[in-house]
Amino acid sequence: MKSCPICGKGTIIGGHYSNRVRATKYNPTKKKRLYPNLQWAKLPNGKRIKICTSCLKQNKHLKLKSTQLKKLGL
Repeated sequence: MKSCPICGKGTIIGGHYSNRVRATKYNPTKKKRLYPNLQWAKLPNGKRIKICTSCLKQNKHLKLKSTQLKKLGL
């Protein structure tokens, strides 16, 4: 599944109602899968990975150490 390798943010199931009786009787809807906003980012070693935008804004991909890169398999 789609997930950020740095923070682990992944897909979630959304579309829950607070009042289930109203939802099932009058307007039933299915559950919806919400994906994280993943974007390409370039690492200091020149490789590219897909990370979520919250990690991209915080420049977490630039702060990774060599041991953390090895854990990610880069």
